[in-house]
Amino acid sequence: MEAVMSAESPTTNRLRREPRRLRRPRRPMLRFTPWAWAKLVFLRDLGPTEVGGFGISSADDLLLIEDIRLVRQRCTSVTVQFDDVAVADFFDEMVDRGLTPERFARVWIHTHPGDSASPSCVDEETFVRSFGRSDWVLMFILAEGGQTTARLRFHVGPGGDCELPVDVDFSCDFAAPNRADWKEEYQRSVLLPPPPSPIVDDPRPQAFSSLLADDALTLDIFEQRLRDGDYDLGLLDEEWEIDSPFAEEVVYG
Repeated sequence: MEAVMSAESPTTNRLRREPRRLRRPRRPMLRFTPWAWAKLVFLRDLGPTEVGGFGISSADDLLLIEDIRLVRQRCTSVTVQFDDVAVADFFDEMVDRGLTPERFARVWIHTHPGDSASPSCVDEETFVRSFGRSDWVLMFILAEGGQTTARLRFHVGPGGDCELPVDVDFSCDFAAPNRADWKEEYQRSVLLPPPPSPIVDDPRPQAFSSLLADDALTLDIFEQRLRDGDYDLGLLDEEWEIDSPFAEEVVYG
């Protein structure tokens, strides 16, 4: 018995002396299916302006984007403003399809003309005001030159945010691009504003309004109404007539 214990003791002692190696958790990554990435690049390059929308996440992986959906918006080279009713209709459609807000209202996507994907100060304010109380949200920017920014922000525990790497996952199955449908979605959704009058300003209320208003209805409030069943498009139309939480005004420089 003593001989057996003696033979085992070096191994036992070595195991006791060696520190236990802990595996670092894998860093999260924002991934796009090839189909979703092709659609985003196609939409970005259709016109000279910014364009924005919502990423549709996979049911199995919320950081895997399977589609990009546009809503009706007024765009310039430095602004994207979402129409209130169009956002409400989009949310209604997604709920009818059985999707939860985590799959269609957590990833905010927009493009930047030029070579900079860095968020502007108003991008940052938009990110805080619209998504500030959701458990997690992600802002993704794709620049014309191919640069990207993916910022994940979470509000559970101590909270925090981090930059994520971005990749196109070619291991996913994907259908052939449908450029005709993508172009039709772009033409249906993206509106170019008329030039301002050089004589007088239009005193009528604007259908597209600033996200940055203090009393704007924010995304988390909208989601809570969805969950509580207090979801009335007519009421939303009335509440969002002036202050939209889904409009972004961006001024560079």
